Amino acid sequence: MKKIIILVAITANCSIAFAQETAVAAVKQTINNMFDAMRKGDSTLLRSTFATGIAFHGVSNKKDGSAVLVVDNPNDFVKMVGTPHKGVYDERIVFQDIKIDGDLASVWAPYKFYLDDKFSHCGVDVFQLMKTAAGWKIIYIVDTRRKDNCPE
Repeated sequence: MKKIIILVAITANCSIAFAQETAVAAVKQTINNMFDAMRKGDSTLLRSTFATGIAFHGVSNKKDGSAVLVVDNPNDFVKMVGTPHKGVYDERIVFQDIKIDGDLASVWAPYKFYLDDKFSHCGVDVFQLMKTAAGWKIIYIVDTRRKDNCPE
């Protein structure tokens, strides 16, 4: 009987770990699709990664060094990406920390942004996603932006 209980516990833990790995992969795919859309200038693909009501914020510094919260309009971002423009918007991220609890995911991802191959700025993206019937959707993005002190 003891062996059966141990076997059931091990099987349950393996199932939970597999489900977590699958969710992490799906969250990463949603975010990667967003960046693919930016590189392609594809506003339809971009919008497909966002939930209705998505919010965008940025944390910037004023000239005096104090922090300020900048509210961005997601529709303006989608329009900017989808409007023909010179250069490729290429944001390169590193998935550093992903936490998932049920239908909510949080992602911390340092990035470097390039226009074509020319470095522009760096910072950290923080994404909040929710699992919907259509899959994981981004509900919130907040980022930092700077031109110096960027990781190699």
